[in-house]
Amino acid sequence: MEHASNGAVIEHILDVVEYVAVGIEILAVTIIVAGIVAATRSFVAAKLGPRIDPQAARSYRARLGSALLLGLEILVAADIIRTVALDATLESVVVLGILVLIRTFLSWSLVVEIEGRWPWQPRPTDGADEGRPARFGHGGEL
Repeated sequence: MEHASNGAVIEHILDVVEYVAVGIEILAVTIIVAGIVAATRSFVAAKLGPRIDPQAARSYRARLGSALLLGLEILVAADIIRTVALDATLESVVVLGILVLIRTFLSWSLVVEIEGRWPWQPRPTDGADEGRPARFGHGGEL
């Protein structure tokens, strides 16, 4: 009798984990969509405003890329939770590894597109960052 109730508890926990993973995926999609909407509103406002912003397209691409990066990172978290907790087979771990590799490549591509450098390269110090706080690992002394 106790064995059956343990099985029911485990099933309930697995159901909760599945709902959590789906909730995280919904959060990721919401962040991506909200980022697209916010970036598009800002872009349209910059194009229709009284003063034309020559950097509007570059800013738009950067904001879109940032939203996509954050969404991809959250989707990876959902995949990890789903794979580790719900389907920890060799096949699912290999699929997870492939997904993480693809999403990592996409993230790196987005960083190159947004910042014009590879993620492991230091930020350029051309004086454009003056006034911004220094960052760890990027030449700052914090």
